Amino acid sequence: MTDKRPGGGPTATQQVAKFVGVSALAGAVLAGLALPAAGALGLVAKNSAEGFDEIPADLKRPPLSQKTTILDAEGGQIASVYFRDRTVIPLRDMSPYIKKAIVAIEDARFYRHGAVDLKGILRAANRNAQEGGVQQGASTLTQQYVKNVFVEDAGTDENKVAEATQQTVGRKIKELKYAIQVEKELGKKQILENYLNITFFGQQAYGVEAAAKRYFSKPAKELKLEEAALLAGLVQSPSRFDPLSNETEATKRRNVVLQRMADTGAVTQERADRAKRRPLGLSISKPRNGCITAVNGAGFFCDYVREAFLRSPEFGKSREARVKRWTRGGMTIRTTLDPQAQESVQRAIRRHVYQSDPVATAVSLVEPGTGKILGMGQSRPYGFKGNQTTLNLSVDNAMGGGVGYQPGSTIKAFTAAAALEKGMSPGQSYASPYRMPYPSATDCDGNRYPGTGSVPNENKSEVGPYRMPEALQKSINTYFVSLQEDAGLCEVTKLMSKLGMDKRAGGTDWGLGPSFTLGVNEASPLSMAAAYAAFANRGVYCAPNAITAVTDAGGKELRVPEGKCTEAMSKKTADTINTMLKGVVDDGTGRQAGLPNRETAGKTGTTDSRFAAWYVGYTPNMAGAVWMGDPKRERQMRNITIGGRYQKKVYGASGPAPIWKDAVSGALEGHPSERFHTVPLPKDKAGKRGGDRKDKPGRSRLPKPDFTLPSDVLGGGWGNGKPRKR
Repeated sequence: MTDKRPGGGPTATQQVAKFVGVSALAGAVLAGLALPAAGALGLVAKNSAEGFDEIPADLKRPPLSQKTTILDAEGGQIASVYFRDRTVIPLRDMSPYIKKAIVAIEDARFYRHGAVDLKGILRAANRNAQEGGVQQGASTLTQQYVKNVFVEDAGTDENKVAEATQQTVGRKIKELKYAIQVEKELGKKQILENYLNITFFGQQAYGVEAAAKRYFSKPAKELKLEEAALLAGLVQSPSRFDPLSNETEATKRRNVVLQRMADTGAVTQERADRAKRRPLGLSISKPRNGCITAVNGAGFFCDYVREAFLRSPEFGKSREARVKRWTRGGMTIRTTLDPQAQESVQRAIRRHVYQSDPVATAVSLVEPGTGKILGMGQSRPYGFKGNQTTLNLSVDNAMGGGVGYQPGSTIKAFTAAAALEKGMSPGQSYASPYRMPYPSATDCDGNRYPGTGSVPNENKSEVGPYRMPEALQKSINTYFVSLQEDAGLCEVTKLMSKLGMDKRAGGTDWGLGPSFTLGVNEASPLSMAAAYAAFANRGVYCAPNAITAVTDAGGKELRVPEGKCTEAMSKKTADTINTMLKGVVDDGTGRQAGLPNRETAGKTGTTDSRFAAWYVGYTPNMAGAVWMGDPKRERQMRNITIGGRYQKKVYGASGPAPIWKDAVSGALEGHPSERFHTVPLPKDKAGKRGGDRKDKPGRSRLPKPDFTLPSDVLGGGWGNGKPRKR
């Protein structure tokens, strides 16, 4: 074969053929290469030229996986996440000692040979023959670099990793061809830089920068001679020479490297001897990887950021592509998390609910008009120990949460808004007795759900007639099942869909029926906060978002998801709801959530047997939802001590509302106090005027429900029969 390159010279194929021929003559070179038996080598020698030329010409060098840093809205670090802890740095930012040490111990002739060191192969073969085993390898730094590229490209695929590291002739031949290519393309300095950035040093540290910080808590640029020698010695066997588990072996290995540096002239014998006498001088920095290391209780928000990234087509056309980009890392992700709001959320939680309590709480804060998630926390910390969890109690199942929790009477605000959108007046009056039969309900497909059983109010003293404002203030159940019948179940669910709630938190379809308005379907705190934020934003709903900017490892800015805001209701409807829910805080069940010197609106909710309690509220510039309960739905909140305070019965007003007040007041400290757009409302209690509906109390025997209903629902409303077609 002749060389077609200008100037002639041996081709890559000829170099490998020469290598194989020399190996065969040497006989024992197989031990030096750690290859299979001599018979296999014969096959390779026979077919090396044609097989070698069939290997693709270009080695694909994917970007090295690095750690990704997640920042809050002000640039403070929330957490670092990585598949491999690595920070790529240029050669100039590495101590000269680490460069000399790695060359001395791994490939002393690095600067004097090409991709393959034939002299080194023969030396290794001779030494291994004398020792009767594999004592020296023959791979050059370039070959080792190529092997590491194969491993890096394999990522998390165990089969590909095994293929990249298997000791076969085929892999060695492939490695050799690419090593020759790399030598031509990169040059010695770049190869050394790439090698020191890609190789594994043990203790989850990839690359010399991560290794220097792990073992000595300093950048690679500041490594001393003896420190560099220790790191260089780890490369051969990071587990065997791990200084944390085997200081004696690590010291011996370090001294071998130092002596090798002296033998090759990298340092004087005197300097090497002085360095040998020094202690290892470790200053260990423990690995801090993943959302479990997030500061200020932001582990669950950190998880949400990952889920949002993997669901956003802006970061890759397919989920597989987005997972690959996330795994590769090297990104800086700026988020919406407001450090003041997050601190306030955590402080409020710690004050009212203890980690050891039999129930938990979760809080989410969002910004009306943008959907930015400002704060997210819960009383069960991120972790795997007792009373810890990795389940995000604030979000839907699709975003890393569970199936959600019944929000009770907080859904009544949506029923009121749907009625107003249909043209009904806030002065709409219903007889609203203490107890009445369930009316029927019809969904958007025309399915009719007949009412069965009856629904009571919370207290026997709650007897109408009522109009909408007072019914919201007192959370009158009989009023709202009547309002839902006239406004239409279909209209209520359509409006909720516009508010980002078209399914249950667990991802299943709504359970429909007359009791829908009473909050029998599960929701998540984040979804509820975002939906109520649309009231504050005068009818415009903005989907929750967490990511504001992303740059890749090269500093290139990536396109991020745009905020999605759509009109869910008219300004008039939103202003009317704001006025009425402001009344809930001023004179109704939400009084304990009132903020001094700030207009506040909101709604409480409590479910049957006190399995869950809620408060969802907002100011013109912040909305938030607080849930409290047992995530497993096993413990009722009766005769219970929460946060060191005994409560006979937990209500939305007594449990979640004070948490909301503390969280939001701290989050808004220093921010301007804004006002709602309000509308005139009927002020006096409704009378039984002509045209007003007059509901009659029901007398039916109440069936035992087969699911949890809100506290005021004792009879069946849905789930106990199939809908009837009209």
